[in-house]
Amino acid sequence: MDGISSYNLFIAAHKPQLVLSGVPEHFWPVLCKKLKDQIFDSGLSFQLVKIDYEDDEKESYDPLWSVMAISDLDPTDSSNIFLVDHAWTFKANTIKSSLRNMPALLERMCNLMQIVRETTEEQIEEVYQNVWKYANTYSVGGDELSVEDRVPVWYLMDELGSAINHSDQPNFRAVPFIYIPEQITYTLLFPIENVEEGDLITRNFIEGKFSDPKQREAMLIPWKYYEHFDDNFSQTEPDINYFLEGHIVESLPDLDNLQSKVNVSGKLKVFSEYEYINQYLTADEFQIVDSESEADILWYIEHYKTFKELSVNSPNKFVNQFPFEYVVTIKDILAIIARRNNKIYGNAELETFPTWLPTTFNMKTELSKLVAYYMQRKKQGLDNHWICKPYNLARGLDTYITDNLDFLCRLPLSGPKIAQKYIENPVLFDRADIGKVKFDIRYVVLLKSVNPTEVFVYNNFFLRLSNKEFSMDNFDDYEKHFTVMNYTEGAPLFKLLCEDFKNAWSNQYPDYEWDEVERSIFNMLSELFTCATAKEPPLGIARSPQSRALYAVDVMLSWDKNGTVIHPKLLELNWMPDCRRACEYYPDFYNDIFSVLFLDKTVGSCTKIM
Repeated sequence: MDGISSYNLFIAAHKPQLVLSGVPEHFWPVLCKKLKDQIFDSGLSFQLVKIDYEDDEKESYDPLWSVMAISDLDPTDSSNIFLVDHAWTFKANTIKSSLRNMPALLERMCNLMQIVRETTEEQIEEVYQNVWKYANTYSVGGDELSVEDRVPVWYLMDELGSAINHSDQPNFRAVPFIYIPEQITYTLLFPIENVEEGDLITRNFIEGKFSDPKQREAMLIPWKYYEHFDDNFSQTEPDINYFLEGHIVESLPDLDNLQSKVNVSGKLKVFSEYEYINQYLTADEFQIVDSESEADILWYIEHYKTFKELSVNSPNKFVNQFPFEYVVTIKDILAIIARRNNKIYGNAELETFPTWLPTTFNMKTELSKLVAYYMQRKKQGLDNHWICKPYNLARGLDTYITDNLDFLCRLPLSGPKIAQKYIENPVLFDRADIGKVKFDIRYVVLLKSVNPTEVFVYNNFFLRLSNKEFSMDNFDDYEKHFTVMNYTEGAPLFKLLCEDFKNAWSNQYPDYEWDEVERSIFNMLSELFTCATAKEPPLGIARSPQSRALYAVDVMLSWDKNGTVIHPKLLELNWMPDCRRACEYYPDFYNDIFSVLFLDKTVGSCTKIM
């Protein structure tokens, strides 16, 4: 293959990456040749330099190494693009296991980070604490990839790349690049300013624009002195633009074109994209049909947005969604909604309100407030473990538990997340075969109408339990700290029915009546939906007489600071949850749900909470 056709193939495969990463086009031909011929020539232009500090002079954020140019480097010279190898690619929850399983990797990391410890476990722990000063991240997009394959990965460049220091006025850029023929990731290093022999090479660790300069300053905490640890951490509700940003515009129903109720006579015809409804909805009042046009009830598994069109063209149809219901199903906005009715934010003990919402910060917009709260907790000697979750993923994907401030400050680079105070004093369930484990409770919640707001809870809740005895350590041990085992390969799923749990509860916690605990959970849900429907869309769920909805709410129980009072803690609210287990455990599940939502029936399995 000649050079021209080889280059054309390279560009066809890699141009989107190069453009998105901002690699100047004049570097592309040389990059193609260096990748094809595996030319690593950075040693001709750079020298690794160790920085010496006087005793007690070095601060925690000061670098150990730097990189110096040993020749002049012109950004217009097409040859001045360099390949940097990656020394380590990892998921954040596999750091310790990788270091234990690969002694050579541990030795290399200790040399790179200048770690001297006597035992292997001490070395592993110190690498674990320091890795975030060196780690970078990327994710791979593509509709053909599974959600798991799109979870961000972290990497360390080799010794040269890891020694390049930060500057707000850098002279180089370093960007990750996947060489598709070999499926290998490198970092591309190229100048953006003229560099003379003897100059130190720098790059900007936090690229991009930030509306709040403190956000960027907080993201630089691993490498720069930070002045705002004592700032006020109280949160305010963002403006309307935040609720709309990144969301497809939804049309609102034409309420004047709808009667107070959608009137349907005879059997209700149901078009459902969800297999378990088609299988388990067997009540005589309903009929499953294959056509949307003849259906009275449309039950979709994709998000529905055209409510106005439905109200005009099909005013007698129901749909299984409400306009702007994402205000409760997306984690960052859910936290905003939950705080809505509280007149106070926090107290001297750093407790935040409502008590049923774990203290939550948006890592994309509130990192500086998280840092201030973290440091003030640290000063009071309070536990500082946080669970960091993507806005809109379930099953524990891309979710991490940490008390490492450097890691917290690096996580915003891996995509939008919330940081939520990890529940360090959960109410535990005593599994005879294991000991006391974490558990959470999933309730199915039915939203029947908004303004007036009617909410029902399906009484048969669902238990999810950890597989290992709980303790506040080994936070990368999934089966100790997480409860969702359905999707974890090799993890046994412990089945516990609702009534069996209640019987066990009465034996394990005889001083705490389950009915009282459940009442506090229902009160929490009532408060949540009051907040969620208190404001007009897009700040709240919209009124829509044609809408009905089913959600799953995940709840944990926690002891108060004195260990005497049980509080429910809201974890998340899920749209279109997996209801397979509900159907298998309770075959009339959908018969009861549909009877409440569409027939105005009262059924014993559902409790109206507002």
